Amino acid sequence: MARCAWGLGEVRPLCDLCRLTDLRGLPSLTFIPASKIRVSRFVQCSKRDPSLKLMKASKREHHLWMKRDSTGSGQKALNLVRTVEKLPNEKEVIYGALDKWTAWETEFPVIAAAKALEILRKRRKWLRIIQVTKWMLSKGQVFTMGTYDTLLLAFDMDGRVDEAESFWNVILQTHTRSVSKKLFSRIIALYDHHRHPEKILEVFADMEELGVTPDEDTVSRIGRAFTILGQEDKPDLLLKKYKNKWKYLHFNGERVRVHATKHCAEQSKSCKEFKTNSTPR
Repeated sequence: MARCAWGLGEVRPLCDLCRLTDLRGLPSLTFIPASKIRVSRFVQCSKRDPSLKLMKASKREHHLWMKRDSTGSGQKALNLVRTVEKLPNEKEVIYGALDKWTAWETEFPVIAAAKALEILRKRRKWLRIIQVTKWMLSKGQVFTMGTYDTLLLAFDMDGRVDEAESFWNVILQTHTRSVSKKLFSRIIALYDHHRHPEKILEVFADMEELGVTPDEDTVSRIGRAFTILGQEDKPDLLLKKYKNKWKYLHFNGERVRVHATKHCAEQSKSCKEFKTNSTPR
C-alpha cells in the first residue's frame, strides 16, 4: 500500500487528500516504500495543502572503504622543496634534512614526495631531483616506473650518462619483463642527446629480445644511429618493420598527414650531413 510521510521519520497510511487528488498532475509528488525512506529534506506534496509533505530519497551514498588521508600533502611538498633548495650540495646535509622531514610521520609521505618531485621538475632543478629520488630509493620507497623515468630524465638533463647507464642496467636486471616502452624510449633519447649511437643499438637489441615495439620517435632515433655508424641498409629494414605508413606533423598551426617514407628519407639525408660535419678533420 502506498504511504505518505507527515513528519520526520513518521510514516502513515495514505491520507484522503492524496487519495482524492489527481496525483499525475503533481510533478513534485513522489511515493516511495517505507523501507527506502532516508532522512533528508522535506518535499512539498501539494500546492493546495502546504502542510502535507513527503520524504524524498537521498541520492547521497557513503563510501564503505577507507580513503587515504592526503590533507596537507601540497604544503608538505612545498616545505620539502623550500628546504632542499636552500641546502648545499652535500649528501650528508641533504639526507639529514630529508630524514627530519619524515621524522614525525607514521607512514612515509609518498603523495607529498611525488608532488615535491613534480614541483622540482617544473622548476628544472635536476640535481635536487637526483638527490631526493636517490634518498627515496634508499628508504625502500617509490620503486615505480614513473620514478625511474623522472630519474633518467634528470640524469639526461644533468649530463650524467655513466650514472644513467648503471641505473638502467639495474632496472633491466630487476624488472626484466616488466620494463615499459616509455623507459626504453627515455634511455634511447638520453643516448641520442649525448651522441652515443652504439648504446642506442644495444638498447634496441634488448627491446627486440623482450618483444617491445618502439614508438615513432624511437624508431627515428634508432634509424639515425644506424646511419651514423655506417649501416646504410638497416634504416630501410627498420622502417618496413616498425614504421607507420603515415605520419602527422604540425605545419602552420594545423595537423598535416605526410608520407612517413618521404619524411624519413629527408631525415636520413640530414643524418648523413650530420655525420660528414661531425667527423674530425
